Amino acid sequence: MAAPENQLGGSIPNFSVRLPPTPRGARLARLLTEQQLRTWGLPLERATQIVAELAANAVTHGRVPGRDFQLLLYVVGDTLRIEVTDTRGDRLPRLQLPPSAGESGRGLVLVEALADRWGVARGRHPRKTVWAEVSFPVPEPGGPCSGATGGLSQGRRQR
Repeated sequence: MAAPENQLGGSIPNFSVRLPPTPRGARLARLLTEQQLRTWGLPLERATQIVAELAANAVTHGRVPGRDFQLLLYVVGDTLRIEVTDTRGDRLPRLQLPPSAGESGRGLVLVEALADRWGVARGRHPRKTVWAEVSFPVPEPGGPCSGATGGLSQGRRQR
C-alpha cells in the first residue's frame, strides 16, 4: 500500500491514496475517507457510503492481481469530488436494477441515490475512474466553520 499523498496543488483540499484490490483495501478506503472528512469538517454519511460502494466495486469488478486501485478526494467550493480509479477499463459499470431477491448488485443504485452527480471516465489504458460528487451547504460567514479557503472548513465542525 502506498502512503497517502497530495496530488493536487494550490489551496484545493485533497487526499489521495493507493490501496490493494482486496476487501481490506475497500474497508481502508472507507475508513480513510471518514477520517479525512472529519479533518475537513464535512458531513460523513453520504460520502463514506459512496466511497464504500465504489471501492467495493473496484475490488470486485475492477480487480487485477498486483495492481492497486486509487482513491482521490478533493473539495472545490461547496462540492466534494470522489474518484476511484482501477485498472479494468474494459469493464465499465452500468446502472441497473438488481433482482429483488439478490443480495448484491445495489452499489451503483446507492451511488445514484446518494450522489448529486456521478459518472465514469476512461483513463490512460487500462484505467477507468468512477467518480461522484456531493455538494454541501457553504458555512455562513462568522459561523463556527468560516475562514477556510473555498468556503469549506479545514477544521472539525461543531455538533
